This record gives sequence, structure tokens and C-alpha cells, in this order.
Amino acid sequence: MSDEMALLVADVFEAAGALRRLGERTARAEGLTQARWQVLSVLSDAPMTVPQAARRLGVSRQNVQRVANDLADLGHLTFEPNPDHRGSPLLVPTSEGRRALSRVTARAAAVHRALAPALPASAVTGTRAFLRRLLDELDRQEGAEDGRAPHQEESS
Repeated sequence: MSDEMALLVADVFEAAGALRRLGERTARAEGLTQARWQVLSVLSDAPMTVPQAARRLGVSRQNVQRVANDLADLGHLTFEPNPDHRGSPLLVPTSEGRRALSRVTARAAAVHRALAPALPASAVTGTRAFLRRLLDELDRQEGAEDGRAPHQEESS
């Protein structure tokens, strides 16, 4: 099983790289980067702070801050006062930011529809279920090593 697990890990990394490249092409077609798309997407449900967005995306606060500054310069988001924490403003998408997110999301949906005929829905569903189980186990292992409780996925 360890050889199969090693091959699975290699395949997941390869798929992740291919999906990142596809995401960059999709975002670039709408004048965004994948990182800007991800930050706008995570803010689509509700405004949040840089640390909250970073935790949700699994990246550093510095990375989100840099991307948020870029998005603000482009007019895609604003920094609004946070009534709960004066030193950590809320990131709020502007109407232009919401339009950019809508365009790139629609473009991504078209890409997904083009992939769908080659990937049976039952295989996609099964793969997602397996990956969720794998992620849960990896999280459990990481939590045990760090001496912390396992992460619970935040609701969307």
C-alpha cells in the first residue's frame, strides 16, 4: 500500500499543478490572477479580516495582505472599519470586484462543463468523498503531531 500511497500523492500534486495552471489561465482571461480570484471568492459570502481570509485559504496573512492591497489598487475591494477589532479592517468587495468575480466564476463553470463529458459524475463524487476522507485523516495526523484538536471545516 505504501507504494500506491506514494503514487497517489504524486498524482495529487500533479493534478494540483495542472489545476493551478488552468486556474491562472481562467483568471488571466478576466484580468485577474488566481490568488486575486481566490481572495475575492473567499470574501463573496461576507467581509472578513486578512487573518480570517488567510486561515480560510490556508495561506499566510502576508500573502493575503499583498493580494488585498493589489485588489484595492484595482478598485475590486475596500478596507472598511471593523467594529470588533480596530487594528484589523474588514475586506469588502466593491461592485467592480463582485462583477470580476462573477465573470471569472462563469468562465470557470464553462471550463468545468467542457471537462464533464470525460469525467463521469459518479467518479467525480467518489473522488471528492475519498479526498475529503484523506484530508480528514491528514488533518487528524497533523493535529496529533502538533498536540491540537483536528480542524473542523468552516461552513461555506
